[in-house]
Amino acid sequence: MLKERIEKALNDQVNAEVFSAYLYLSMSASFSEMNFSGFAQWMKVQASEEMVHAMKIYDFIIERGGRVTLTQIDSPETVWESPLAAFEAAYKHEQYVTGRINDLVDIAIEEKDHASNIFLQWFVTEQVEEEASADEIVQKLKLVGTQGNAIFMLDRELGARAFTLPAAS
Repeated sequence: MLKERIEKALNDQVNAEVFSAYLYLSMSASFSEMNFSGFAQWMKVQASEEMVHAMKIYDFIIERGGRVTLTQIDSPETVWESPLAAFEAAYKHEQYVTGRINDLVDIAIEEKDHASNIFLQWFVTEQVEEEASADEIVQKLKLVGTQGNAIFMLDRELGARAFTLPAAS
């Protein structure tokens, strides 16, 4: 059975993960408006991944005998001035999520909830990947700038990203 403190924190994280999906869908729509279909595809896949994260936590709460409490999702931003601005915002958001995951681990440790701590280690590792992925694109966008064919090549490269469900853990 989950203790009240960790149950509340996990429910808050479900909300945060769904917000992340909304944010990336909003970025995808913005990229579509800019005619960057590859960047839009990358963000759609990212949104799908965030929903997987939300559902992992949702299922864990139920598996541990807790109660899932869904709350209102805030509206994300809808406009970014450039692909670089959007990916910088995505990178900053992933850093924020990393902090939230670290706080969850701290709560699990404080509550001596070993099962939650072990469960959350997957998210700790995932956030390393999430931050690195977003930062890599930020660095590439800084390198190519806004002029020339390079940004269109990067758009095409990112458009090849496909969503795959993670292996069952």
